[in-house]
Amino acid sequence: MDFRDSETALGPQHADLLPDSATTAVKVVIVGGFGVGKTTLVGSVSEIRPLTTEETMTQAGAEIDDTAGIERKTSTTVAMDFGRISINEELVLYVFGTPGQERFWFLWNGLFEGALGAVVLVDTRRLEVSFEVIGRLEDRGVPFVVAANTFPESPSYPTEELRAALDLPPEVPIVDCDARTRESSRDVLLALMRYLYDLPTPSAR
Repeated sequence: MDFRDSETALGPQHADLLPDSATTAVKVVIVGGFGVGKTTLVGSVSEIRPLTTEETMTQAGAEIDDTAGIERKTSTTVAMDFGRISINEELVLYVFGTPGQERFWFLWNGLFEGALGAVVLVDTRRLEVSFEVIGRLEDRGVPFVVAANTFPESPSYPTEELRAALDLPPEVPIVDCDARTRESSRDVLLALMRYLYDLPTPSAR
């Protein structure tokens, strides 16, 4: 998948360097089922050339992965995606995207190490692929927000219907998202930052 400034280059580019004014860096993770748009979100929001580990899907993989509803998908993330966005002059987010197929979920342990929170990206045409993802986050105690990605012909549900379908507690934010646009993807990350900021400290819980 092509993103701006994604051409091959040797060594770090000037645009890749961390701003001198940055004082705080936070790690967040983008999770979701297979084919919900995680790589697209990381690529659209990143201010540096995104790192992707996409490989062409083979017939052998198609026999393992559930491609129902995403039959046109031709590549898949096999390790992680990585990007960076400066929220302001001082705060920088390191954004890691996880692989969606269950057979690669063993990589989650490393990707979640040191992460402050997560975004669960969902496809309203295939909500069922998000159930176990959300369950794993809840088991880990990782705070998260849910972003409903916009796909052609994807149904739109009222927030409370979506909350009930995903069995989410009332305090978990649900936001709309178009992972193809930088502004929308940035707003999702800002929603996560606001949610994390409003969480009570461990001593206050």
